[in-house]
Amino acid sequence: MADDCSKTTSNLPSLTMEVDTAFLRSLRGVLKLVEMGTMSVAFVCFAVASRPKYIAATCMEFVITFSLLLLYTLKLNKKLTLFFWPLVDLFNSLFAAVFILILSLIAVSTYTVTGTLGGGIVGFIATGLWCVDGYVLFKRVTFNQPRTAATGTVN
Repeated sequence: MADDCSKTTSNLPSLTMEVDTAFLRSLRGVLKLVEMGTMSVAFVCFAVASRPKYIAATCMEFVITFSLLLLYTLKLNKKLTLFFWPLVDLFNSLFAAVFILILSLIAVSTYTVTGTLGGGIVGFIATGLWCVDGYVLFKRVTFNQPRTAATGTVN
């Protein structure tokens, strides 16, 4: 009877996921973590200033960046091959940089509470981080080139 139980449990698929800790230590992983940190600080600043539109924007960017971080950390980009994830990440970085830049410009120019000014300044920092992230991704994305030619390792 005990043999039957061990036989049935061994046939079940494993529910563990492979975690890519090397990504978290890479430049792109650190950039994603710092982007999330700056959006958290901007969120707190806008929450203190009671600015619901700014709060929603920072939460949205935090969730998108966190989703991409999870995608790469759990190696889901290897399993979900419907999209070209580095290009999706590149478009997100560029869109987020422009979106938060405009939001920060408005926040800094129309602030009435110090929290709005702080959130706008942190938003400028996040914009710079997303620009660096977009540049790093753009350098890594290959557009119909051999993989070695895009990374610069061709003889």
